[in-house]
Amino acid sequence: MTSMILAVDQGTTNTKALLVDGDGQTHARASVRMEIATPRSNWVEQDPLVIWQSVQQAIAACLQIADGTPIAGLAISNQRETVIAWDRATGEPLAPAIIWQCRRSAAICEQLRRDGHEALLRERTGLGIDTLFSASKMRWLLENIAGLRERADAGEVCFGTVDAWLIFKLTKGKVHACDASNASRTQLLNLRTRAWDPELLDLFQVPLAALPTVQDSSHLFGDCTAISALAGVPIVSAMGDSHAAMAGHGSYQPGTVKATYGTGSSLMSLLPAFVSPQHGIATTIAWSLDGQPQYALEGNIAMTGAGVAWVGEFLGLADPVEDTIALAASVPDSNGVFFVPAMSGLGAPWWDGRAQGNISGLTRTSRAAHLARAAVEAIAFQIRDVFDAMSASLELPALHADGGATRNESLMYFQAGLLGKPVVRSGCEDLSALGAALFGGIALGWWKSTDSLAALPRETKVFEATMPVAEREDRYTAWLGAVARARLQSNGGSDHA
Repeated sequence: MTSMILAVDQGTTNTKALLVDGDGQTHARASVRMEIATPRSNWVEQDPLVIWQSVQQAIAACLQIADGTPIAGLAISNQRETVIAWDRATGEPLAPAIIWQCRRSAAICEQLRRDGHEALLRERTGLGIDTLFSASKMRWLLENIAGLRERADAGEVCFGTVDAWLIFKLTKGKVHACDASNASRTQLLNLRTRAWDPELLDLFQVPLAALPTVQDSSHLFGDCTAISALAGVPIVSAMGDSHAAMAGHGSYQPGTVKATYGTGSSLMSLLPAFVSPQHGIATTIAWSLDGQPQYALEGNIAMTGAGVAWVGEFLGLADPVEDTIALAASVPDSNGVFFVPAMSGLGAPWWDGRAQGNISGLTRTSRAAHLARAAVEAIAFQIRDVFDAMSASLELPALHADGGATRNESLMYFQAGLLGKPVVRSGCEDLSALGAALFGGIALGWWKSTDSLAALPRETKVFEATMPVAEREDRYTAWLGAVARARLQSNGGSDHA
């Protein structure tokens, strides 16, 4: 029987598991729904043990479908920037996982900005100052959990992104490691040296002893011992979900740009070499292979799918997401209504944490369907914001697209029209998991390089731009006006890529 790679994608709202064969094709699939908690305004968290349990459940369900298929390796993709602290000896979490959307560390970020550390952080990490990134979350935990700092200094505490947490649990505490793509989003990794930076550790007051070892994205991390059905199976890759989706598209040349449409959205474009961040766009490590980093530009948007869900909840719809999409499809356009989902501030390219959600353009003829349509269109407008900012540094001939919202073909055509560029939609529903599996296959020797991965068969659909140029620019100019209104409370915000 042919062996397969079991890929786990641990996301904010779902944990998925699927099997990938030697041709890069997916087979069995399982999914477990995840819940987030918001105990206070701007706080977003999850129970680390529930994250771990969801992984076990998804794996068990997938293996049951697989019916005895040999597993050659386990690959991991994960929600990024989320921080977990746990006891090194017992493996028990010491606090809730602080999710990437959480803004509880805003005061820490503001103080860093006032103290003039922005330039240093940009140059070393490719990232500006924002609560999105992991370092301020770690510092918040150290300052607010009694005794945590002393224990961390003594080496009794592990900090990690979700990949590190899962690797630790899967190996029963034998391995505390993460991959370079996840490390690059912590704001503690020096992108040039690809090592934890002593000056940044001091700035955020994070002890080196608490941090995981940084490894290649394709790497033999250790053997699974915590799940009996996977006894002896090696962990063969780990990647942040956006990076794994980039890998899954199968185009590895500089100038390739993809957008992942999820709870939030990430645009990533591969670079020929490291460049300092500019135009509100971050620099990151897409992945690391054979000790060599692949650098990329990235722009993060906090609320895309989450904005659609918010509108559905606001309207009192039974199924906030699906009912909003159906309602949006009942009208040809938004009738001049614009929705800027800045309820947690604005990400790239604006980086304005003080912006507020805004609905504008209402008239006597506006209806709920127009607001629903505006919520869906806001996804495409925010993607263009980042695409245009990236285009200032690179020639971007097309947009590769993946994620749940790409199944909405009306949105894909609207996106192509708004960009004036083709949108190439992946036919794979679970591209992050696939990308992690492909890189795991390199660690196993199934494929020699990304050139081998590029040659694998892939299903795509191309959406061409048909919107007239004048209409495209009129709509986008109106959107920029709506963004400006959302930013009024912040006195213009600032550029914190």
